[in-house]
Amino acid sequence: MNELDLAWEEEERPRHRRRASSAPARKKKKGRGGRTFLAFFISLLVIGGLAFGAYAGVDRVKDLFAAPDYNGGGTGEVTVEVKSGQTSLEIAQTLLDAGVIKSTKAFVEAAKKNEERSKKIQPGFYKLRKQMRAADALTTLADPKNKVVDRVTIQEGLTMKATFELLSKETGIKVEEFNAAAKDPIALGVPDFWFNRTDGKPANKTVEGFLFPDTYEFGPGETATTILKKMVAHFLSVVQELDLVNIAQGKELMPFSALINASLVQGEAGTIADMPKVARVIYNRLNKKPPMNLEFDSTTNYWRELQGQPRKHNLTTAELTDPNNPYRTYGQAGLPPGPICSPGKEALNAALNPTPGEKWLYFVLIDKDKNSAFTDDYNQHLRNIETAKKNGAY
Repeated sequence: MNELDLAWEEEERPRHRRRASSAPARKKKKGRGGRTFLAFFISLLVIGGLAFGAYAGVDRVKDLFAAPDYNGGGTGEVTVEVKSGQTSLEIAQTLLDAGVIKSTKAFVEAAKKNEERSKKIQPGFYKLRKQMRAADALTTLADPKNKVVDRVTIQEGLTMKATFELLSKETGIKVEEFNAAAKDPIALGVPDFWFNRTDGKPANKTVEGFLFPDTYEFGPGETATTILKKMVAHFLSVVQELDLVNIAQGKELMPFSALINASLVQGEAGTIADMPKVARVIYNRLNKKPPMNLEFDSTTNYWRELQGQPRKHNLTTAELTDPNNPYRTYGQAGLPPGPICSPGKEALNAALNPTPGEKWLYFVLIDKDKNSAFTDDYNQHLRNIETAKKNGAY
């Protein structure tokens, strides 16, 4: 055995001894490992239990801070009003006051989660249940089909009298209440300057002509006064859009005269296309020297309707020239005391913008499609009347 072998053997011997002596140590570690695993397992159970308890506690804490809300779909019935411009919080307060929701916070949170739905809420009256889930209340308000309204369509050309009868039928409010509310048009919102005129005739201060024809929605709390105020306000918004006052005054025409002209156009024209032409005939007759009588059957029929008499197609000379009729346009020059119906937007626009340049003085419905023939020659007008008779339009 050489020195290297001896050195190796000497070096290895201690290692063998260390391995031999370490065997009992491994045995001891094995015993401690079993106890360690058991302790670790118990620790897991303890930590898991603590975690579960902590989770359950957090859940309870969440419940403490959650917005109070009802669980069911609600019971009974209640009507609430959503007003124009209200925020979700203001709507929520209305619902809370009516007993619909349990808290404003629940409704506001529902509105935030469903912004698209909350944007669909329109002003108006709605029927809901008491003690509803906030989300269900939001869904109900977002659907316009759930609005509680009386929907009434006022057609162009209806008189004040016919309008009141229709409103009464649709809303259940008595005609007498509308008549009482209409006695003071200024109180209903008609500015006083609208009744100024410069032709020397007195103005008939009524709401005739100021009840703009359109489709309206009236809530269950409406009265005759609030309904007429809404209609007058709508009229004022339309004439502002048309800039009627400024345009009329720029043409040296009083706004009230323009409104009367528009009502005559509405009552006489058979089609929208003919409205500016009829307006031209009116202005041509009024501007003649001396002025020509308008000679419109519509003004006589308007007076008959106010008196509770039926409208007639073939009026007699005595009826057309009745001196007791302040609205007659036969045997009396100029405009009548006021409008004879509610003109629509097209008629108002025609009164401001009559067909330019034409010298027409006469017109007559020429066919069953309600087209009119216009001329400045009286003999041609007579021939047009014969054509109208043949077509069954006269």
